[in-house]
Amino acid sequence: MKPLLLSWQFWAILSAMFAALTAIFAKIGVAGVNADFATFVRTIVILLALGAILAGTGQWQPFASVSGRSYAFLVLSGLATGGSWICYFRALKLGDAARVAPLDKMSVVLVAVFGVLFLGERLTLPNWIGIALIAAGAILVAHKA
Repeated sequence: MKPLLLSWQFWAILSAMFAALTAIFAKIGVAGVNADFATFVRTIVILLALGAILAGTGQWQPFASVSGRSYAFLVLSGLATGGSWICYFRALKLGDAARVAPLDKMSVVLVAVFGVLFLGERLTLPNWIGIALIAAGAILVAHKA
């Protein structure tokens, strides 16, 4: 079991499963609620849950142990996450979860492109074909006939 818990694939699949549940639960939860307030409630739940996990597993670390550069990028990541959540909840308020979520997953395509442009990552032709298929699939699923 330990090798499974150390596998990035295992955690990525769990992430996808939780993201799918997020879309379904959020679509139901945002009914009759302002999308920004719904995002606020969700954020509080995440903060409390993660704080409990850190405390319960002894993973809390002193704030001084994190570099300024790491803090800067974590703050930027937090702002980007917040922007994503705000836009996502507004999209769910207005559209079908089955169409919103796949279009939101165009982030997969953008991560690949940004990874190459900004992080120097290298992708092969089959990787690019997969990225193109993800983009095409997201667009087709989001299309309303």
